[in-house]
Amino acid sequence: MEMFTVDVNVAQWESALSSLRGMERLPVLLPLAWHLRQRDPARALMLAGEALSQLPLSDLPPDRCASLEARMHLLHAECEWLDGALDLACAHACELLSRFTLLDDHAGCADAHWLLAWIAIDRGDHDGSDAAFADAAASARQAGDALRTDLAEAALARWAVLRDPVAAISRWGQRFDADSSRLHPSLATWVNDFLGLAASQAADFAAAASHYMRCYESALDTGQVRAAITAATNIGEDFTILNDHHSALEWVQCALELARPTGWPRSVGACLMHSADSLRRLGQLDAAHDMLQEALTIMKPLENARSYAIALQYLGDLSLDKGDYACALDAFTRLAARAEALDQADFRSIARRGQAHALSHLGRASDAIAVAAAAAAMAAAPGYAYNQIAALRVMALIHAQHALPPPPGMVEPNPVLHYLQQALSVASTIEGYTVPGDLYDAMAREYAAAGDYARAYEVALAASSSREKTHSQEATNRAIAMQVHHQTEHARSEGYHHRELAESEARRAEILQRTSATLERLSAIGQEITAHLDAAAVFQALDRHIHGLLTASTFAIYLIDAAGTTLNRAFGVELGRELPNHVIALSKGEAYSVRCLDERREIYIEHWPDAEHRKVVPGTMVNMSALFVPLTVGERAIGVMTVQAPQSHAYGENERMIFRTLCAYGAIALDNAEAYRQLQDAQTQLVSQEKLAALGSLMAGVAHELNTPIGNSLLIASTMQEKTAEIEALMNGPGLRRSELAAFITDSQKAAALVLRGLTSAADLVNSFKQVAVDRTTEQRRFFNLQQVCHEIIATMMNRIRAANHNIDMSVSDAIGMDSYPGPFGQVITNFINNALLHAFAPGHSGSMTLTASMPAEGRVLVEFHDNGGGIRPEHLGRIFDPFFTTKLGQGGSGLGLSISYNIVTSLLGGQITVVSSAQDGTSFVLDLPLTAPQHVDADVTAIY
Repeated sequence: MEMFTVDVNVAQWESALSSLRGMERLPVLLPLAWHLRQRDPARALMLAGEALSQLPLSDLPPDRCASLEARMHLLHAECEWLDGALDLACAHACELLSRFTLLDDHAGCADAHWLLAWIAIDRGDHDGSDAAFADAAASARQAGDALRTDLAEAALARWAVLRDPVAAISRWGQRFDADSSRLHPSLATWVNDFLGLAASQAADFAAAASHYMRCYESALDTGQVRAAITAATNIGEDFTILNDHHSALEWVQCALELARPTGWPRSVGACLMHSADSLRRLGQLDAAHDMLQEALTIMKPLENARSYAIALQYLGDLSLDKGDYACALDAFTRLAARAEALDQADFRSIARRGQAHALSHLGRASDAIAVAAAAAAMAAAPGYAYNQIAALRVMALIHAQHALPPPPGMVEPNPVLHYLQQALSVASTIEGYTVPGDLYDAMAREYAAAGDYARAYEVALAASSSREKTHSQEATNRAIAMQVHHQTEHARSEGYHHRELAESEARRAEILQRTSATLERLSAIGQEITAHLDAAAVFQALDRHIHGLLTASTFAIYLIDAAGTTLNRAFGVELGRELPNHVIALSKGEAYSVRCLDERREIYIEHWPDAEHRKVVPGTMVNMSALFVPLTVGERAIGVMTVQAPQSHAYGENERMIFRTLCAYGAIALDNAEAYRQLQDAQTQLVSQEKLAALGSLMAGVAHELNTPIGNSLLIASTMQEKTAEIEALMNGPGLRRSELAAFITDSQKAAALVLRGLTSAADLVNSFKQVAVDRTTEQRRFFNLQQVCHEIIATMMNRIRAANHNIDMSVSDAIGMDSYPGPFGQVITNFINNALLHAFAPGHSGSMTLTASMPAEGRVLVEFHDNGGGIRPEHLGRIFDPFFTTKLGQGGSGLGLSISYNIVTSLLGGQITVVSSAQDGTSFVLDLPLTAPQHVDADVTAIY
């Protein structure tokens, strides 16, 4: 069995499995479960359990059966590793390695060593990981498996780069070709990861990003989801270095979207910390701090790993930016300890440079200069010149802030210049490196302060030259970033169709553009505009770029109304002032905007005749030139966009082409936004109808439940009324015997007990309904007893359950209290019950349901709803939470119940929802909820539904 395989094979196994029954499923179950272990761990575990139950019944040879059983258990161990249970995963992997060894299964041994290597990495034991990777390669050679051998050695190479880049490239560079197109995709993942890391260490960030792109794509294709997440964060880091911070955030967000559903602490934490660093570089320090603290909390169980050390570095840099020098010192001190444990030279220098910086601001000058000197010495090794420059600049900063003895051998006028000159000397050794202008500026200030104005002037000229080179390099970096963007368009998951339309308009503009800078800018603007799904955001983006590219005193967008009779000014700005709404009837053919729309063509007024100025819209200025362009999507016209200027002949062919291109982008984006708004409105209406229907069903059920106790009480009361009349007649007539009075008293006592019991039952049901109805309709947060709420929910559903000849049991402790939203929680449980009644049980068969709750960890509760029905078909299991997905359309199923439940649990209640289902055991929905729900603003709460 391969270690990794491509998506096509997995899809074929999924397709084949659905038509197989019994033992026929085993040959497909085994590889499918194995290769889903990172693609869909929950499903992989479910399929592995089914395979383990069938293996003892198969006719496979005993050794082969034992090896396959061990592999299914290895799948469990890998899931434990991904979930951060390192000790448990390690114990199981070691046990399974012994099993594979006894069975002489060398491929199994290689896979167990591979897992042990990654566990060691997350523990920060890189010597142990190197040994495990080497053992994996040796076992793979014994198995005659060249691909597994190469995988292990590529992983060894990847981590060797971090210790000694020069030695790693010397040893592995010839082994792994930069052209990975001929490699198996699983191997291409790790070869490109190695090459990307090597390129990053060599400061070739464009090449690094390209390698990481290929790593990301092949990792996804082969089910190596954790590697894909890591690659995406590395791409984001490279974009950060290329000064494209927004693209960096997009890639880190892409990684986070992959990581969040998994819940893997290392992956989620890494994404959060890289997002935080990008936010820091964009100046959003508070947001960066909150995100970084969340990352450190999530990654606390992995505090020995390299990723945690990176988070400490980011925390230190952020604290320096915020001026919290005590916190910065603590973070860099912890990083120094991790650097020694990891034996990674880059962290050693970075940690001491950061410590020195913080110590200087804390007034500990002597300590600061000593630590900075150590940082510079550590970074003096080949391959760490950037860190050496940073350390020398910190030493200059320390001398600038404090009066310290001059360094030995100083020939410059002062210590600050001494260290800045050393930094300049180191920079000159880096091929292609442009010395930052601020370094020259600092030197010029020091020379001027020392009275050496000629030298200060010379250095100032060098600063100016450096800035010119820097601006040129930044432009090159942006071009490289744009090129890398285009290379990975197919990896993006949204907006393909409209982006193709936008790119076609960009190609039209290319004919008349004169510089690559304009092309690059238009392309970036088009991507930004068409990425928005909110009309207001589209308006603001268009306004910003129109005024940035064109002369425009007046800019307005007119859209056709729903009736198709008028043009309404949806957005308008004149000299920075927002214009009020303005309506133009489409019957007004003399209006330029109407003519533009009717004729579906651009109208350009080079010089507005003075006679026409009396037709200017009241309250707007007089302009001398104007450009009107229809907003069209395919054959449909949705409005008109106009830009106007106070001077004549304001728009040449180049400006008109730019405006046409922006109009094309704007039309696509506004049409997108309108379609999205209509979809949201439709979904909101359907969800509202679903909620009202559920409440109506609840009321009908309660009314039916009340009928029996109230009807019985009424019958008893009428009977007692008759009995009382008889007794009264006897008393007023012939007389009342003692035995008749005794019989009446006995009947009265029985009747009173029956009436009291019936009315008590009705009162309890009414109270339950009142609380549930209030919770459902108000959706207010409150503290509640979980057992009581569950009891009330079940009480209101009992009529439907009994009518369908099913039963439900509840086991919830009275000691569980929650500060959350009982109404939405009740809706989730009600949806589970309704779903079971509709889908789980075959007609004419009675079934059982159970609702249980437990507290596995402090502050959390696990609520499980289980039915013993026929289960959910495997091909449907991955879609049950999709909106409008149902197998009972037209038979009572709307496809919204489980989708609403998923949104409530994951958003409003702040928890997670999982489902396990099989034909034999039925279906279980498990809610992992915090006892205290997260805080939400009101708008967010209502948006969940």
